[in-house]
Amino acid sequence: MAQSDFLYPENPKRRQEVNRLHQQLLDCLSDSFHATNKLTGVLNMHLGCRLASIEMKRDGTIKENCDIIIQAITEIQKELQKVDEALKDKLEPTLYRKLQDIKEKETEKIAIVQKVISVILGEATSAASAVAVKLVGSNVTTGIINKLVSVLAQIGASLLGSIGVAVLGLGIDMIFRAILGAVEKTQLQEAIKSYEKHLVEFQSASEKYHHAITEVSNTVKHQTK
Repeated sequence: MAQSDFLYPENPKRRQEVNRLHQQLLDCLSDSFHATNKLTGVLNMHLGCRLASIEMKRDGTIKENCDIIIQAITEIQKELQKVDEALKDKLEPTLYRKLQDIKEKETEKIAIVQKVISVILGEATSAASAVAVKLVGSNVTTGIINKLVSVLAQIGASLLGSIGVAVLGLGIDMIFRAILGAVEKTQLQEAIKSYEKHLVEFQSASEKYHHAITEVSNTVKHQTK
């Protein structure tokens, strides 16, 4: 037991809590990296994009890793915007509006996109049309992606942003000291509260993001059968 534990008997419990919260945060970050790379692969294969995959920066801070994901998603959104603009340009206004209509059946939307996707991409595949519908013609998916970006930005700007991700491989005491080095001792309780607050939002946003990307991937597999 550390000498300070005699003065602050809650410290051992706090060490355990900080370790648990840090692990959960890194799990969410890792899932977001994985899902983003999965989406990148789908877009590169079916929409002809040339997006680069990303890797977690193990010697970087939480903020640096949040920024890596945000930048990758920003590039993805630029590519999707190009597809959206092309669809708007090539489709009749009434058909384009149907793509945005949540009441319209997905199979109908894919059929609409299929009419012009060859002009946009140079080839026509049902998988490409399905990807476009899922990612361009879905306000739900767009909202999920935007929410994740918002939560990542908030985490990066919080007290947690300056904490290194590599402390996970250290012992609990070392993690605790690393976090104490990143924030003032008087801010420790605030840092723990920050973990708890942001984790609730991050876990929800990350799970929805991962689910949305998996749904896109499964739709593509179904179309290519």
